[in-house]
Amino acid sequence: MSTEGTDDEAAAHVDAEEPIEVGDLLDDPRTDVEALCLCALLWSPTDTASDVNDLLRSTDFDRGVYGELFEVITAQVRSGAPHDPASIAATLAQSGRTGGHRGAQLTRALSSVTIAGAVPETVGHYAAAVLSAAGYRRGFHLAAMALAEAAEQLSQDQLFDHLLSIGRAQRAATERLRRGTTLLSPTRRANGSPHSSRNTEPTTSEGTTTS
Repeated sequence: MSTEGTDDEAAAHVDAEEPIEVGDLLDDPRTDVEALCLCALLWSPTDTASDVNDLLRSTDFDRGVYGELFEVITAQVRSGAPHDPASIAATLAQSGRTGGHRGAQLTRALSSVTIAGAVPETVGHYAAAVLSAAGYRRGFHLAAMALAEAAEQLSQDQLFDHLLSIGRAQRAATERLRRGTTLLSPTRRANGSPHSSRNTEPTTSEGTTTS
């Protein structure tokens, strides 16, 4: 008796039971700013990675799986451990985060961003792009939605204060974007290198006498 039909039906049943989430469908990493940012971060030296980690937040990434991966890289950098792709993969495995549906998403995302093709020198550019596109522009979209919702649900005497609170939040986001763009500027990093200047003043040793 052939079981081919039965096997096909069972496979279809399993696929139907497994929900498809946003993290399962990744764009081409070579054209995805978030993927390119993570790729460059994985290959960046520790001091540069620290600057990026201090600037960005996991919530700046539109894709939750990328934000979660960023958190893992950040923790690795702050602990002083290597943050290259193999080390991040080992950390995920050792912490039990490679199993199940979410684990599959994380490992697939790590593999995807690793081969995205970004070089370490571009990490500042891509980090600023993530901050602008996700953390900044998305904030204005959310602010517009919040104002529309407030216009329908808040009382008249609450509306102006609510508008001011949203405005203050967006002003803070603007300042954060400006600071981040300055911090990650390649020119600033080159000029701000601790090895770029040296003390050339002549010194005189103690106890020296002159005639």
